Amino acid sequence: MLRPWKTILSINLDCEKAVYQQIADGIVDEIRKGRLRPGMPLPGTRVLADDIGVNRKTIVTAYTELIDEGWLSTAYKKGTFVAETLPEADRSRKKRPAQTPPAGFDFIQHQSIAITPGTKKTAIVFDDGWPDVHLAPLDDLARAYKRIFQQKTRWRMMGYSDARGEERLRHALSAMLHHDRGLNAGADQVCITRGSQMALYLTARTLVQPGDVVAIETPGYPPAFQAFQTAGAEMYPVSTDEQGICATVLEALCRQRRIKAVYVTPHHQFPTTVSMKADRRLQLIALSNQYGFAIVEDDYDHDYHFGIRSLLPLASMDNGGNIIYIGSLSKLIAPAVRVGYVAAPAPFIESLAALRYIIDRQGDPVMEHAVAELMEEGVVRRHARKALTIYRQRRLHMDAQLQQHLGKQVHYQMPEGGLAYWVNFRKPVDTVLLAQRLEAQGVQVSPPGRCAFDGSPLHALRLGYASLTEARLAEGIGKIARVLQRL
Repeated sequence: MLRPWKTILSINLDCEKAVYQQIADGIVDEIRKGRLRPGMPLPGTRVLADDIGVNRKTIVTAYTELIDEGWLSTAYKKGTFVAETLPEADRSRKKRPAQTPPAGFDFIQHQSIAITPGTKKTAIVFDDGWPDVHLAPLDDLARAYKRIFQQKTRWRMMGYSDARGEERLRHALSAMLHHDRGLNAGADQVCITRGSQMALYLTARTLVQPGDVVAIETPGYPPAFQAFQTAGAEMYPVSTDEQGICATVLEALCRQRRIKAVYVTPHHQFPTTVSMKADRRLQLIALSNQYGFAIVEDDYDHDYHFGIRSLLPLASMDNGGNIIYIGSLSKLIAPAVRVGYVAAPAPFIESLAALRYIIDRQGDPVMEHAVAELMEEGVVRRHARKALTIYRQRRLHMDAQLQQHLGKQVHYQMPEGGLAYWVNFRKPVDTVLLAQRLEAQGVQVSPPGRCAFDGSPLHALRLGYASLTEARLAEGIGKIARVLQRL
C-alpha cells in the first residue's frame, strides 16, 4: 500500500509517550478521519518500520495493541487490515472529529436522484431499465482498443481534438442514424458526449435562458427535470396517456404562454413505457411548427423495440426541423461505455460544442475510435440483435411472473419496447414503505414519486427486467407479492 507514512505518522522521540503508542494513535486518527477505511490493507511491519525509521518490533507492538482493541484485523498469509467493524470511541485516546468540518462558504446544494446499484443485501435489483452488462461485447471492444494503440498513428489521438468528438465516430453515428432511424444528419450535425445525460444537460444549457418556459412529460424522467431547472427554465408539466404526451393540454399551454421547448421520450415514454402513436406525433410536430418551440427528443433505448417494426424517431419526419435528437450507445454496449450524442442543426451543434469545451475539453478519443471500429465492422449491430433476442424472452418471462404472482393486485400493458414494465397497483400502495420492506428482503425497487413533477404518489412501479436472469426475476416478483400481502 503506497502511502507517505513518514509524514502521516509524526513521531516525536523526545515525547514521554512511547513510540509504539504514537504510531497506534496515529493509525486510529487516520481511521477516524476516514482516510483509512474498513477493509483497507496496511503495510507489512517491516515495510512500515523502514518507512518511518523505527525498529520492526515497535510496529509489531503497535499493530498488536490495535488488533486487541478491535481497530485492526489480520488474515493468515494476507496481512493486516483495518477492521470491517470498528470499535466505539476508545476513551483512553484523544477523540478526533469523525467528520470534516462544514464548509465556510455558501454553495448550491444539488440533490442526487441517481439510482444506485444494489448492494450485497439487495441481490435483486429492479432498476430503471438497464441492460445486462454480461452481454456486452467487451472482448471485441478490448481488441479494438488494443489495435488502436498498436497503430503507427496512435500519437495523433494523444493530443487535443474536436470538442464535438472524433470525426470517425461522428461519421459512423451519422450513417447509423441515416440507415436505421431515417435521420438526415451529417457528421457536422452530431456532437458526441459522455452519455445521454451529458447530452441532455448541454442541450438544456444551450437552448434555455432563465425564465424560458419548458414543457415536460409527467410522469417523466427526473434528470430531465433537473437539467432544465438548473438552466433556469420555468417548468410546466404536461400529462401523458396511453398515446404519449397529451397534445390538447400542450396546445392549451401554448395559447397561454410562449413555450421555448418541449421534452419528450416518444419511443418508450419514461416511466410508463408507452409508445407515442402516429397521430399524436403529427400533432406534436404541427404544434412545434405553429408556435415555434423546439422539441427535445430523448430516444434513450431505441434499439430495444419488440414490435414488428421499430417506430422511427420524430426527428426523421420531413417537417421535423425543430427537433433536437438525443441518443446513446451506453445502453447498447454497456453503461460504463459513456458514449451519447446530440443530433441537431449545425449552428446549434457548434454552440453546444463550445459549451462542452468549457466543462469537458473533449471526450475519450481512443474509446471513440474503438467504438467507431465496432460500428464499422458490424459488431454493434450483431450485438444488438443478440441482446434483443434475449431481452424479448425475459420480457415474456416477466409478463408470466407478473400474471402468476401479482395478477389480481396490479394492471399493466406489456411494453412494446424498452427494458422495463410500468406496473400500476389496483389499490393505493405506499411505495416508499414497500421499497423499505423489500430492501430488508434483498430486493431493490425505486419508489416512483420522483417521476411525478410535483412528487405526488403514483401507486405504481417501474420494474426493469433486462439485467436480471429468469430465476432472479421469478424470485424478485414473488417477494414483491408476499410483501404486498403483508402491507
